[in-house]
Amino acid sequence: MKHKSFGDMECPIARSLDRVGEWWSMLILRDALAGMTRFDEFQSSLGIAPNMLARRLDALVQSGMLERRQYNERPPRYEYVLTDRGRDFRTVLLALLAFGNRHFAPEGPSTLIADVRTGTPAEPVMVDRLSGRPLDGPDFVLAAGPAASPSRRAALEQRNRRRRNAAQ
Repeated sequence: MKHKSFGDMECPIARSLDRVGEWWSMLILRDALAGMTRFDEFQSSLGIAPNMLARRLDALVQSGMLERRQYNERPPRYEYVLTDRGRDFRTVLLALLAFGNRHFAPEGPSTLIADVRTGTPAEPVMVDRLSGRPLDGPDFVLAAGPAASPSRRAALEQRNRRRRNAAQ
């Protein structure tokens, strides 16, 4: 079943979901970030059908998240290596991991983010790189960027106006 494409939507969240929103894609990227590169490694880790894995890998290559490199000529064999774009997805997966641990692991977390030197579990929080302040606090809103359409600008301003009014 073909899903609706979000690739032409103005929203950057929708555009990102168009590239990596399918769950197999995120799990492939998770495994690639853990060092896997070969088809058989992904298949063994995920238990995914070969045809589905081939489609997902091709889509991730097309979206610029992975690069396909030949590592053997006879027979031809390929590995899938993260690009800079794919490596940038690590923060998204870490946020999903923390969210899942917080909300969907009643038995407790099975995977933690930990300091490599001390083993101390980390509690991720997204902060503004310039100010160091948390983005989920009251100091930040979604604002129109330079490429925003007039309708997008109006929608974001309306949301921000409602937020300001609710805060008063």
